[in-house]
Amino acid sequence: MAAFNLTPSEPSSFILMGIPGLEDAHVWIAIPFCICYIFSLLGNVTLLFIVGKEQTLHKPMYLLLCMLAFTDIAMSTSVVPKALCIFWFNWKGITVGGCLTQLFFLHAGSMTHSAVLTTMAFDRYVAICDPLRYTTILSNARIAKLGLVGLTRAVLLMLPIPVLLSRLPFCDNRRIPHTYCEHMAVAKMACADITVNRLYGLGITFVVLGCDLTLIGLSYAQIIRAVLKVSSKEAHQKAVNTCTAHISVMLTSYTPFLFSNLTHRFGQGIAPHVHIIMANLYFLLPPMLNPVIYGAKTKELRDTVGKYARRR
Repeated sequence: MAAFNLTPSEPSSFILMGIPGLEDAHVWIAIPFCICYIFSLLGNVTLLFIVGKEQTLHKPMYLLLCMLAFTDIAMSTSVVPKALCIFWFNWKGITVGGCLTQLFFLHAGSMTHSAVLTTMAFDRYVAICDPLRYTTILSNARIAKLGLVGLTRAVLLMLPIPVLLSRLPFCDNRRIPHTYCEHMAVAKMACADITVNRLYGLGITFVVLGCDLTLIGLSYAQIIRAVLKVSSKEAHQKAVNTCTAHISVMLTSYTPFLFSNLTHRFGQGIAPHVHIIMANLYFLLPPMLNPVIYGAKTKELRDTVGKYARRR
């Protein structure tokens, strides 16, 4: 039997196991998953609708919020509906093509999400350090171009991953202990050397995140430097309020993402169900919390939402 399970073959499908060790609780786990997903859709669609309808919000910062909302919707939709099918209906099968498509979209969406957060840090830097030239430096057209660069980067760097995986021979044991097709989780199903997959995935993680986090760090270093030069407490408070929402979004986004990626490679001592739950939190919490964070911290957006609510 062991020899049979290690025989390379061409798989027609994989089986997503959900959360190993918590199978009896799948039905109940699905409830918070579903609630978070519904609220994330409502929040992000509302944000897109409000910004699209209100001419006064057609500004670079709100264009960036729309980009963030699109990536949040794309990432959560690529993962959560399938996870709910596993939890509620025991529909665990997924075709190889569907699996590779899912992992491409969720990883490309994640990389685009990081690019948007980096652009938002630059936006905050210009708004605080060079406010008089803000409209000159960051026009809507320039923000759109930066967003397109981030999307192009994600697509080009993610395309080799499904190509590399499709060339691997997979064993008869095609059970993936996860709720979605993650790069390394799929690669570990192969009956071949996956060193190239490991190195490429790890290289992308460190290069892209290292580049993005470095640019974000440099932006905030300049912001702190500019704020410290001003003695006014009111100016300090305004700068803090300007950056609080962005910092909160970064913490909710990067923390579970880094945990998920690093534990797949170095976290052998971490219980599988802990890792999988944390990995899913990346697709549940940020999409749900981001519209709330920016809605609470951005007065202009909050007032506009209130105006439309009163009309209803």
